[in-house]
Amino acid sequence: MFPIGDDNSDRTIQPVVNYAIIGINILVFVLLQRLGSNDAFTYAFSLVPKEIMTGVDISGVQILRDGAGHTAEIQHYATPLPVYFNFISSMFMHGGIAHIFGNMLFLFIFGDNIENRIGHVRYGIFYLLCGFTAAAGQILMGPDSIIPMLGASGAISGVLGGYALLFPKNPVRALVFNFLTTVPAFVAIGIWIVYQLVLGFLTPSGSGGVAYAAHIGGFLAGLVLIKIMAIGRSNPSFAKQ
Repeated sequence: MFPIGDDNSDRTIQPVVNYAIIGINILVFVLLQRLGSNDAFTYAFSLVPKEIMTGVDISGVQILRDGAGHTAEIQHYATPLPVYFNFISSMFMHGGIAHIFGNMLFLFIFGDNIENRIGHVRYGIFYLLCGFTAAAGQILMGPDSIIPMLGASGAISGVLGGYALLFPKNPVRALVFNFLTTVPAFVAIGIWIVYQLVLGFLTPSGSGGVAYAAHIGGFLAGLVLIKIMAIGRSNPSFAKQ
């Protein structure tokens, strides 16, 4: 199932923060990552669990070893800023065109509804907090890992968590194989959750990237934080739920 749109009939404000986040992601990927070809920038500003746990910036060629005794090399580049800045920078970088396209599509579809519900400033804070929590979840799963993590997936998972809680029955247009259909949001997001759980069982320990732990951590953060962020905000769509 591939979502392509949702019901925005209740939207009363322009989701300028959501658009800005999408724009920043695209600009970073095109201008700084050079469509994924600038390894020096990408590796320097990705999040490395061991760097966060030790506070030490890793640079140079590093040797990776898995449980089966296989080895591989990975080139690290020094970052000009403290390694903790990479919590933020890694949220706005991607590993390839397919990666950024999928992430930005999900953010475009689901983020505007959250921003409309809780407001511009709260949405920006909500998004960043979900991203931080997602990254922390992945770090806890592998604190000694030297494999760089990057991508907006963790923060977007938080957006999905908030959307599922606030708009469970909102109709979502989706492609199922070659058919266009409409399903409730809880079905579309529920399928995504199942996919992440299956991915978690299939992902080998020590694998890199923003993996299942970040996705699930971000989603859970979204479920918790959205209730806090929505305090004092009216819910004009409640009657539709």
